[in-house]
Amino acid sequence: MMDFSNPHFEAPRWLLLAVVAPLLLALMHRRAAVKRTQQLAQIASPRFVEELAASHSPARRRFKNFLLLFAFAFAGIALARPQWGELQSTDQWLGEDVVFVLDCSYSMLSTDVRPNRLQRAKLAVSDFVRTHGRGRVGLVAFAGGAFLQCPLTLDYDAFETALQAVDEKTIPIPGTDIGRALREADHAMEKESRRKLMVLLTDGEDLENSGVATARALGTNGVVVFTVGIGSPAGSEIQMMNPAGQIELIRDASGEVVRSRLDEKTLTAIAQATGGKYYPLGPLGEGLAKVRSAVETMDSAAGLKRARSRGVERFYWPVTAALGLLVAESLIGTRRRQQNAGS
Repeated sequence: MMDFSNPHFEAPRWLLLAVVAPLLLALMHRRAAVKRTQQLAQIASPRFVEELAASHSPARRRFKNFLLLFAFAFAGIALARPQWGELQSTDQWLGEDVVFVLDCSYSMLSTDVRPNRLQRAKLAVSDFVRTHGRGRVGLVAFAGGAFLQCPLTLDYDAFETALQAVDEKTIPIPGTDIGRALREADHAMEKESRRKLMVLLTDGEDLENSGVATARALGTNGVVVFTVGIGSPAGSEIQMMNPAGQIELIRDASGEVVRSRLDEKTLTAIAQATGGKYYPLGPLGEGLAKVRSAVETMDSAAGLKRARSRGVERFYWPVTAALGLLVAESLIGTRRRQQNAGS
């Protein structure tokens, strides 16, 4: 059974066309009739004109004109998008702004995940945005410093270009300063946002030890940080290409080979300080999928998924009426039926 609740027009300004168009068409018909009469009077006598018009039916012509007038009126009503009945829907978190905070320090060149941590993280973010992106996304790259690589945007191609441009040379300051990266991401967010979502992708080696303290401060201002760990607790050596184009291992000041390990404890503390959660990235980027599910769960628990009702489109009814009237008008002639002289 059809639901006729809440009848309304979604674009009521087009109702003006439903009124004005038939009036203009009626005036045009009236002017055309006067012109025809004047032209016939100029080329023939009134008696001859009467004989010529004997088979013409004024009633049929008026009926055809009325059909056209109503067809234009229904066209205007269709453009006004009549709606009745309701459909229920809920807001999804993917309409919110999300800033990805990507570690591009030398430790992200470790190969405990293939091809290396940085490339694995970039592939995961790219795939996630292409598959699940709905709202604006931004990108902050960081090492010993931090830089807004891509401001919040709905242009996913521009975001992809900025993401692929990130490498170990993007930030010339060596080290890993997670606190500065989080502050830079906070500056990129809209200040009036109810909630500011950040996704931090790093191995967790916070050389400045500022990440947890900064996260606590930002958490009081509506910032929620989800941390995604890249690498393995066992870790691996860091390989990079030297000026001669050869792969070599990074060594510390004493000449020992540097081994980078995933610091899940720090990443968990950063996430918990803001009400977020920590997930390892995983071989297929499933950590980002878990972030998405976690935010949706948070919204449901807090009642933030507001149910919205929207009208059901019914424009096809006046469109059908307009087409039917146009077809009928084309099938009706203006000549009356002539009776045989002997009948």
